[in-house]
Amino acid sequence: MTSLVTPPDHSGIERLCNNARREQFLTAPALPGIERIEARFYGDMFSPHRHDTYALGVTLHGVQTFTYRGTRQFSQKGHIIVLHPDEIHDGGAATDVGLRYRMLYLEPSLLRRGLGENCGSLPFVAQPVFSDPALCATLLEMLAHLDSDLDELLIDQLVCGIAEGLSRHTKQPIRHSKNLAVPRLERARQFLESNSTNSVTSAQLEDVTGLDRYSLIRQFKACFATTPHRFLVMRRLHRAKLMIAQGDPLAAIAAETGFADQSHLNRHFKQAFGITPGRWADMIRPQNTPASALMA
Repeated sequence: MTSLVTPPDHSGIERLCNNARREQFLTAPALPGIERIEARFYGDMFSPHRHDTYALGVTLHGVQTFTYRGTRQFSQKGHIIVLHPDEIHDGGAATDVGLRYRMLYLEPSLLRRGLGENCGSLPFVAQPVFSDPALCATLLEMLAHLDSDLDELLIDQLVCGIAEGLSRHTKQPIRHSKNLAVPRLERARQFLESNSTNSVTSAQLEDVTGLDRYSLIRQFKACFATTPHRFLVMRRLHRAKLMIAQGDPLAAIAAETGFADQSHLNRHFKQAFGITPGRWADMIRPQNTPASALMA
């Protein structure tokens, strides 16, 4: 997906530069049409190069600088960077404190599907560095946990969100259908409810509803105020709460409610309820129940 004129010389995902300041490149597991990385370095790093993908990033530390479309650009912490396919650019840290950022490389064909059937040309964002809290949150969710895969339903939700976010910064916003396919959406809801502990794929929901996955996401959210992925996760979490109240061990709860492992349960539980499942268990556990029984 990336064509480097002069690629950085590093072995593995980390290397130590001559001045003993650490440079680090982390690469997430491969996903169809998606590449995710984190980079930390000092000074100039990348010579002019181009990608055949959209390059969408968030600056996490320091000041990121690059030349793009004939202009020197600067991105500070929390800013979004959007580089279009086949546009030459370089990259480096603008200050002595170094640079840390995460970047998503998204194939144009995947973004086009996320835009929906009625989209025109691919979105062109004229300003390569800008602030957009909603889009930033979506990108950071896609770029979180680089050491693990992403759930398919979540990937489609995030691609849909990125497509909508980019469209907000163009003159071609996505046009949402005013006519919801309510009976089809209800079939999706019932399928998710019945299969909340199973691995549900976007293809299954397409078969159940006859809607393409991105139209389904938009219409499901308009109808039920949440996405299919979020709905599925919340069904699992509500069941986990019931099992915690019964005193079941958290590891067993994670396995029986459809989470990959206990840490996966912990992460989603805290995101949903603002507290870890272990602490929740301590709060609702009868006084004579030892904590070790729940954590086993």
